[in-house]
Amino acid sequence: MELANHTEIPPRTKIMPGMSAGAGSPEEIAARIERLPLTRWQTKARLIVGTATFFDAFDALAIAYALPVLIKEFNLSAGQIGMVISIGFLGQLIGALLTGFLAEKFGRLRMTIYTILLFSVTGFFVAASWSLGSLLFFRFIQGIGLGGEVPLAASYINEITKAQRRGKFVLLYELIFSFGLMAVAIASYYLIPTLGWRWIFIIGGIPAILTLFMRRQLPESPRWLAGVGRAKDADQAMTFIEDNVRARTNGVLPEPVIVPLNREQQPGSVRELFKGVYRKRTLVLWSIWFTSYLAFYGVSTWVPSIFKSVFNLSVEQSLLYGLVLILAGVVSAFICALTIDIVGRKAWITSSMLLGAASFITLWLIGAKTPAQVLIWASIGYAWVAVVTMAVYLYTPELYPTRMRALGTSLASAWLRLSSIIGPTYVGFILTNSSISYVFLGFGVVSLAGGIIFGLFGIETKGKSLEELSP
Repeated sequence: MELANHTEIPPRTKIMPGMSAGAGSPEEIAARIERLPLTRWQTKARLIVGTATFFDAFDALAIAYALPVLIKEFNLSAGQIGMVISIGFLGQLIGALLTGFLAEKFGRLRMTIYTILLFSVTGFFVAASWSLGSLLFFRFIQGIGLGGEVPLAASYINEITKAQRRGKFVLLYELIFSFGLMAVAIASYYLIPTLGWRWIFIIGGIPAILTLFMRRQLPESPRWLAGVGRAKDADQAMTFIEDNVRARTNGVLPEPVIVPLNREQQPGSVRELFKGVYRKRTLVLWSIWFTSYLAFYGVSTWVPSIFKSVFNLSVEQSLLYGLVLILAGVVSAFICALTIDIVGRKAWITSSMLLGAASFITLWLIGAKTPAQVLIWASIGYAWVAVVTMAVYLYTPELYPTRMRALGTSLASAWLRLSSIIGPTYVGFILTNSSISYVFLGFGVVSLAGGIIFGLFGIETKGKSLEELSP
């Protein structure tokens, strides 16, 4: 490929009065990204990265559908069930914390590839588990990869996408996560009763093959490269994207207009997350990640086992009801993806949390006495909360600048992992010591708190470039 001279301003670049910027500078890269039309190349990039995210979701929730069989095979108590669910999320917590720092140093794409390899390969070891102890160990290691991939991939997709229609573009990518959840539910329904639970984790190892293509088909994030001072590499990556876009259009791109950016030389740090405008943003983000995912994973990981252990339904029927729940979340997430650039992030997230809270509290009020009651109201509540768990992967990278976008997103997603440890453990405790209805009361109260906090302190981001949102 022919590279632009990184010491000069490309002739296609229009400079605002009083400015100077070289090829590969953060200002120039931002302008070149913002002028690109959406083409099949961006869709291909979304699909490649999305395939990994699909299997991340597949592997993350696979344990929920294996549990109705594992309960009998390993003679698990309610407390041990909660432990099996939570150990994977503990690994995800560590993965989210660790990879955020590494991605700021080594790059979004490189670390995404490493996390994919980790969770894929360890999936085969999970399938080979011979005892509760081995299952817990391998699931913990797999969780490290699962916890790192999704926030890094979300940062990458956000950074190669322009402001116009970014919400729809990114959420259609994030919707792949929901399809992964649905796929594991369908696969489990057909495979577990006939071939056993181990095949679900064997299938989850497929994305290891994907890493062979990612490095060849996708460049590193130009925004990240520019932000760490690698101007020549940033220009090269940007040229690669532009050449692919030109090949899918008439060969002519709009002229980019460079706008001023607040250029810091120091990389982002955890301390900066709590300085100035970012302090409130960070606290609001952490609260919405924690509250939404506590309900999301608390419900989705336990529902098949609740139908089996509390209502004594068959394995097949329990898995089928779990599939209905996941399908409700896919439908709501798809509607959100199509409308979030019109309705706005704040309205969608706030209303979804409040309506989810109302659904869970309703289930508590009526007592959660029958499988039908749990299926209907838990599915409605889950559908609303699922919208938020997808939208935060769009919203969070929008609130941080490039120098700490991966770090901020990964640390925010760490609260997902923490809540995902607490949620299933809470369900196991309640089922052992109290009535099932109180499970949903807890989820209702948490969702209500999350909706109120976000409604009061969240900001709207639709239609604005990443540089405009985050100085």
